[in-house]
Amino acid sequence: MSIQGIDEITYGAQDLDTCSRFFADWGLTLVDEAPQRRVFECLNGCRVVVAHSDAADVPPGVEPDPTLREVVWSVGTTAELDALRTRLQDQPGYVDDGERIGCTDPNGLAVRVQVTRKRPVVLTSAVTNTWSERRRINQRAPAYDRATPVEVGHVVFFVTDLAATAGFYEERLGFVVSDRYPGRGAFMRCAPEGGHHDLFLLQPPEPRKGLNHVAFTVRDLHEVVGGGLHMSRQGWKTELGPGRHPISSAMFWYIENPAGALVEYYTDEDELTAEWVPREFTPGPTVFAEWAIKGGIDGHTRRQVNAEAPSGRFMTDKPKS
Repeated sequence: MSIQGIDEITYGAQDLDTCSRFFADWGLTLVDEAPQRRVFECLNGCRVVVAHSDAADVPPGVEPDPTLREVVWSVGTTAELDALRTRLQDQPGYVDDGERIGCTDPNGLAVRVQVTRKRPVVLTSAVTNTWSERRRINQRAPAYDRATPVEVGHVVFFVTDLAATAGFYEERLGFVVSDRYPGRGAFMRCAPEGGHHDLFLLQPPEPRKGLNHVAFTVRDLHEVVGGGLHMSRQGWKTELGPGRHPISSAMFWYIENPAGALVEYYTDEDELTAEWVPREFTPGPTVFAEWAIKGGIDGHTRRQVNAEAPSGRFMTDKPKS
C-alpha cells in the first residue's frame, strides 16, 4: 500500500470571484462553477476546489478562513483503499462513502483518500547543459509567458504537536520522513521512492495550527520564472522568489493567495529512494533558501515586456561619457 500523491484540495473562502481570478491567472482550468463552489484542474486532473465559507458540506478548518479545509490523497487501486479502511476506521472523524474514506488528523485537518482520478500526461521539459553533460543539442531551452501547473505537489501546515501529527502520517498512511528540523519540522514523502516531500509539518516556537502554503509542480525552472512574472503582471503579490531551497534542491516562487496563505511554483526537487537516510537541520533563512528575491522580479518592467522595437543596438553597448 502506497499513497501516490495529492488528488484534490479544498479551500474555504468568502470571495469566490477573486479566488477564481487568481487560480485562472495561476494557470488552472475552471471545470465546474456553482454559487458556493468553484472547481479547477491542473494538467493531470489534480483538482483545486474553492468552497464558500458557508458551504455546509465542507469540513471545518484548523484556522479561520481563508484556509485549506481538506486534503484528498490518492492510491492506485480499490484493494489499496480497502487496506486503508482498516487503518483509519478507528480514527476521529472517520468517514466512508464507498469511494472516498478519511478522518481527522491530530492537527484537526480533514484527510481523505480515494482511488486516483488523475490522468497521465506527457510533457516536454527543459534539458539542461552542464559542464559535464551536454544533452541539449541544436535546441533552445523553452521560455514561458505563464505557467500551467501539472499538479499539486505538496502541502505545508503549522502544527501544535509535531510528534503526534507526523506519527499519524507514518503509521496510518505509510509516509516516510525525508529530513527533519528536530522537534520543529518533518519533511515527509508518500512512499519510500518519490520526490523529497509531499507533506511538510512545522511546529513554530509558539505552536499554532494553520496553513503555510500549497505547492504546484511545474515543468522546469523556466516555467517557475515565467509563471511568477505573469502573476506579477496580473497584480498579484510575490512573497519570495525566484529562489532555491538547499534542502530539497527545488527552485521556487511564492505568491500570496486570496484563498489562504501562499502558493508556490516549484520544480527540480530531489528524487529519493528507500536507501535515503534522513538528515537533521536547524531552521534558518539560509537553510530555507540558498538564495531568493524578496518581493519577486517586477513583471511589468523587465526588458522583455516593455522592450523597444529592434534597433540594431546592443543592450550592453554603453557609450563613453
